[in-house]
Amino acid sequence: MTRSRNEVIRSRRLATVVVAGAVALTCAAATAPAQAGPIVLPPPAGTVTLRSEQPTAVDYLWTGASGFQWRARNAAGFGTWVGYPDFVPPAHAGPDDLATGTDVVSTRNGATVTQKHRSTGVTATVTIPAGQTYATTSGWSVLTQDISGTPHVLRAAADGSTTDHPVTGLPAGAEPTGYVPGGSVRRVAIVYTLGGTTSVGLVDLRDGAFRTYVTGVDAAPPVRFNDRWLVADWRYVRTDAAPGTEPTRLTRWGAEPVAVVGDQLLIGNPTFVQAGTKPALTARSLVTGETSTVLADSSGALAPTPDGGALATAGPSSLDWNVHRITPTGAGGTATEKVVQIPADRVRVEGLALAGGELFLDGRQGNGHRFFGFALDAAGRPAGPQTRRSRVLSNPSCLTGDAACPQMEALGDGQVAFLTSDDSGQESVAETGLDTGTPASVPTGDSRGRIAGGTGRYVLYNGGTPGVQKIADFPRGATSGETVLSRSRTAAALWGQVLWTPGSAKGSITGRDLKAGRTTTIVATDARCTPTDIQAVNTWLYWSCGSAGPAGIYDRAAERNIPVPAGSSPARLGDGFLVRENRTTHELLLTDVHTGTAKTRTVAVLPTTDQNTGAVNGRWAVDRFGGQIAYLTATYGRVVIVPSGVPASPLAQMEAQVYSPSVIGRSMPWSPVWQLNKPSTWTLTLATASGKVLRTLTGASTGAAVRPAWDGTTDSGAGVVPGTYTWKLIAQPRDGQGRNLTLTGTTTLG
Repeated sequence: MTRSRNEVIRSRRLATVVVAGAVALTCAAATAPAQAGPIVLPPPAGTVTLRSEQPTAVDYLWTGASGFQWRARNAAGFGTWVGYPDFVPPAHAGPDDLATGTDVVSTRNGATVTQKHRSTGVTATVTIPAGQTYATTSGWSVLTQDISGTPHVLRAAADGSTTDHPVTGLPAGAEPTGYVPGGSVRRVAIVYTLGGTTSVGLVDLRDGAFRTYVTGVDAAPPVRFNDRWLVADWRYVRTDAAPGTEPTRLTRWGAEPVAVVGDQLLIGNPTFVQAGTKPALTARSLVTGETSTVLADSSGALAPTPDGGALATAGPSSLDWNVHRITPTGAGGTATEKVVQIPADRVRVEGLALAGGELFLDGRQGNGHRFFGFALDAAGRPAGPQTRRSRVLSNPSCLTGDAACPQMEALGDGQVAFLTSDDSGQESVAETGLDTGTPASVPTGDSRGRIAGGTGRYVLYNGGTPGVQKIADFPRGATSGETVLSRSRTAAALWGQVLWTPGSAKGSITGRDLKAGRTTTIVATDARCTPTDIQAVNTWLYWSCGSAGPAGIYDRAAERNIPVPAGSSPARLGDGFLVRENRTTHELLLTDVHTGTAKTRTVAVLPTTDQNTGAVNGRWAVDRFGGQIAYLTATYGRVVIVPSGVPASPLAQMEAQVYSPSVIGRSMPWSPVWQLNKPSTWTLTLATASGKVLRTLTGASTGAAVRPAWDGTTDSGAGVVPGTYTWKLIAQPRDGQGRNLTLTGTTTLG
């Protein structure tokens, strides 16, 4: 049997089981103090923005030797310019030097094409003659086609006029169907048909001479080339090959030929990817036929550049998604360089919850939704990237006029509770957060209900059927939960293993220990009403008799009642403070009671227009296990965290699941859970009956829960024999406030 000497000895402020008795409360109505002068808001501790897991799709508006211009797909505006810091502009640039055309930006307005060399500022103007239509631009060259179907190469002359080179070498009767620029400013590919056959060739932009390389291709073939190679419809040939050279056929990859860089054909965006893998940008040598990976986890925006290179997006996730520059090496290979990170698209926040230094956000995910988490440090600053905290879940059904949908409650142990419903509308209480597997759940047998609270393993559910109230229990490691208590609905609160509800006498509140199954605490008030709202955090007990009635916070450690403002808007109890939203002024009002008197101040001003259905969980949240406050801003997907400024209570145990395993090993470790009231770092030692320490484990709490795992070995790796061992847990408060917490007990193996 496992025992803990700390089960009875507790700090007076943080006792979760108090000797039964009656305490008198004064109950004077309180009003919010008038705000004098302008509102002074506390500086935020940090901000986070919920981002899509799908990498941002981008379009390249311009690519050149000195950089490129990109824009998120479907976005407005001129996009973002990115320059390569190591680029050296040429000493001379102009239409007389085709090689410098790799850095030319061209814009067309009717019959005028204005050109500017981006790195030197040299400009030129090409005028399209009457009777010709614009086809494409490559570097300093503009390609057109006249009414007879003959292509022309136009370029600006030194005197400001436009030179015109009709393309020669096209077979008689050929009809151009496409003009394709690529990885060269010396050539442009022309696709044409003749006698029902489609062919591809290259025009030399110096003098307009054309040569056919590949015939008998698809009507709209993929064409990629550089100064060495032409690849058309999965056939390739060197540009300096003798006339009549038969192209070499490639096996079709079920992917997209991206660019020819050096001697490598880059291939990406495969149509099929095996389960458990991600798309990659690969290269096939056009000399040896060998294949290699250029960029892992690459897909989306892949494009050749006019200097013989390419641009590609790649990264391990949408939060680390980058444009990479791919350039040829002297040996005909490729080199890659990360040049800019692409921000992930923002995602609408459907709900938020905060507990134990963890911010949970509910966001849309395709046709469903998913919980995401942000770790916060002791001051409330973001301490890590956005992480998945659930699988993709089906969208919840929301009640008409619901003030917070989806229903969610952060439990302080690294998990979040929420409601699901089946096709018939029957609801289950579910929880997730420790992994992204199937959530554990408990059927309620009811519908149209709400999550009314919860901490650790216990979740309070109020059914849509009048009078239904249940407590779901999710023990350590459970794949499904169970209903441990069904009762007639009243105002109720859960803190640890204690359920707080109105007592039999008007104005009284009782604390029922869910494990012991008996009432252990009675608080008597002189309020001439039955509380309609009860909340509990540490030794603080909030009660309210409705919008017109009085409200107060009872400090069980000091045995005193503190009147606080009442109202119709929802209130949320924290550790020594209460937060309420004024839905008229959109202020978040914090009432600090830790000194024994109520002092109210504004900590945030919310947007006047709700992004979602608003109120608690929809617009703002309070960390009952820490002291931070989070709220949605007017910026799509953005959440701000502000400190309460109220000193936190000392570290204490709320509930524990310490058991004696029948079998222990690496695959089945001893995994106790100590639910504490705020985050900590901890050390757990296992010792023999004589006091010899065999194993020392250290770690940081998950939320506010300590979750170690002992595989039954010593520090040296040797196994221990079955028997009884003494454990000692020392937890240090992460916020540095208060003393360490020490718990001891025994566990028996085998």
